[in-house]
Amino acid sequence: MDNKAYLVQMKSSGVHGKTLTEKGMLGNGFHHMSVNGSLYPTKTKSRRQRWEVKPSEMAENTLNPIRAIVDGMKLTPNPEKPMISLSIGDPTVFGNLPTDDAVLQALKDAIDSQKYNGYAPSVGYLKSRQAVANFYSSPEAPLEAEVLSLLLLLIMDVILTSGCSQAIELAISVFCNPGDSILVPRPGFSLYKTLAVSMGIEVKLYNLLPEKSWEIDLQHMESLIDERTSCLIVTNPSNPCGSVFTKEHLQKILKVASKHCVPILADEIYSDMVSTPQGTFARLCNTSEALFFS
Repeated sequence: MDNKAYLVQMKSSGVHGKTLTEKGMLGNGFHHMSVNGSLYPTKTKSRRQRWEVKPSEMAENTLNPIRAIVDGMKLTPNPEKPMISLSIGDPTVFGNLPTDDAVLQALKDAIDSQKYNGYAPSVGYLKSRQAVANFYSSPEAPLEAEVLSLLLLLIMDVILTSGCSQAIELAISVFCNPGDSILVPRPGFSLYKTLAVSMGIEVKLYNLLPEKSWEIDLQHMESLIDERTSCLIVTNPSNPCGSVFTKEHLQKILKVASKHCVPILADEIYSDMVSTPQGTFARLCNTSEALFFS
């Protein structure tokens, strides 16, 4: 009985057999192993001699400059004056923005109902998305909560995330590939740079004009746009400047974005905490002017 082992390889020109050596190796450095009577090649694996677990490039590139400043602050406030911390973005810490009773009751009702103990849809519950769509929809830019299927692609106007940080990370990762660039206001929210740089995305800072209530320097912003610009980030109301853009200024921003076909990532998280009669991007633009995400 023939005691030689054979390796069968499938090729476009047919089936070929190769004889294995006595040590179970082909001339190309492959071992063979038997699985249910069939032979498969496996590469010889190198074994590490010692532990050397290194952080990823993404981890190495991740730095939040705000934390480096705030966490190291050691200041003694004036004992004769009450201190208001401007380094904390959560206004509930000091008890001056209590949660409305209606919200608390809704949370209690949801818990008591036993209907929401499992995993939620990754895009958020339909009723929640519907509430967002109803609030932000306008005749010029209608929003739908339902998921639309188009050529095997799922298209939706509203996606709920776990906080704003995840929303920013999701939006940037959808817009950008490594080597692309985004335009970020200066001064601005540092997390945009933190997340973008960690993903290998270049951050270009456009200037805000303090003498014009921190409006965007449109000429400077436009000069930074090139073929690798993936999106334009606009923060209104401004963080950290607190300014609110006029309707006319928002329309000028839309004009620049439309001219260069650059989508706008609109950070309007504080829009309902201040008076904004001038409006937001959602209420100003239509799909023919610029593509925007909020």
